[in-house]
Amino acid sequence: MNNFTTTASQETAFSVSQLNKQIQQLLEASLPWILVEGEISNLAKPGSGHWYFSLKDDKAQIRCAMFKGKNRAVRFQPKDGDKVRLRARVTFYGPRGDCQLSVEGMESAGEGALQQAFERLKATLQLEGLFDSSHKKPLPQQPQRVAIITSPIGAAVRDMVITFRRRFPMTELTILPSLVQGQDAAKNILKQLQRADGSNHFDAIILGRGGGSLEDLWSFNDEALARAIFAANTPIVSAVGHETDFTIADFVADIRAATPTAAAELLTPDRHQLIRQVAQQESQLVRCMSRILEQSQQRLDFTAKRIRHPKERIAQQQNQLNQLAHRLRQNMQHKLAEQQTQSSNLNLRLNSNSPTHRLKRESQKLQDINSRLSRSLNENLNHKQTAFARIIDKLNLVSPLNTLSRGYAIASKDQQVIRSINDVEQGDSIQVRVQDGEISCSVKS
Repeated sequence: MNNFTTTASQETAFSVSQLNKQIQQLLEASLPWILVEGEISNLAKPGSGHWYFSLKDDKAQIRCAMFKGKNRAVRFQPKDGDKVRLRARVTFYGPRGDCQLSVEGMESAGEGALQQAFERLKATLQLEGLFDSSHKKPLPQQPQRVAIITSPIGAAVRDMVITFRRRFPMTELTILPSLVQGQDAAKNILKQLQRADGSNHFDAIILGRGGGSLEDLWSFNDEALARAIFAANTPIVSAVGHETDFTIADFVADIRAATPTAAAELLTPDRHQLIRQVAQQESQLVRCMSRILEQSQQRLDFTAKRIRHPKERIAQQQNQLNQLAHRLRQNMQHKLAEQQTQSSNLNLRLNSNSPTHRLKRESQKLQDINSRLSRSLNENLNHKQTAFARIIDKLNLVSPLNTLSRGYAIASKDQQVIRSINDVEQGDSIQVRVQDGEISCSVKS
């Protein structure tokens, strides 16, 4: 006892609250986020909306709390005995000294592997083009025959039938019962799909079921089923689960409906809307026919007013003919008078411009010109003769011939006048020009 007292007096003692706080800090610092799997037990869902339960395995258990802000995202309704995977933080409640998990996310224990398989298959089919909108077939406006592949029991098939009967009861529905959950569900759905599409009897096919976890909907993520949907000739509507649920069938189908009820609404026109449209068209047709009848009646009345007795018609035409004949005679007389006046004017113009008168005038002009020309020529000739005589007289005064007539002579050698004795030599031949001719001479000395 003394040893215990001595040892304790040398160490620092923790209070309980300090110890619990130290444990809390160590736990939360070393394990901020963890993934843990186990089985749910003692599940409690009080009115606050929070979930409280224990997670256990065959050797241990731990308390868990999942608050309502987090549990709303859980895609299934957990119950005692379910195996789940939790994403959580380790917390330590100091006042009671309790260790628990604060859960942020929950999924079925096998859902993680299923989700990975889902993503792999989705990526493969998308790469192959099975999701392309270019391959989607349009839905018929008013399908006459629709096949529904689903479980024959449950809310999904009931909701679809009720919607068809309410909106468009003329549609012929065929329920092809199939498993929609479990090991053989995918094969069963595929068989019914091939049966419906191969019959060429239906205008559209619905693949439907209610909501559930990823594991519950797994039969609609089958690759063989997806390829059969893609190869089908009949338009296919996928209506699997709730609005937040997505399956491979949704991506391959020609159209995805958020719910089975929405699928029925897509394939049915609203009966009341159709009745309203028919009533509107009937009203438009009645108004159109009324307008046509009124217009036809007006044309008939107008035509009836224009119809007359043949005698009256003939008399009217005879009167018109007489008026036209009278107008024709007047026009002819007027035209004849105009032609006569025009002819008289032309005769006057022709007489005034007759060639005879013009020839007489031109002949007189020609005679006057000839007389003037003769006088002018005679005057010009006399003037020229007088001037020529004066020139002759002047020429004779200086003419060498006139000098020769007085006894003079002109000697020349080689047609050059000899002006000096130096121009000739003894023995040269020269010519001597006298009044009445030339004398050839030879120079002696």
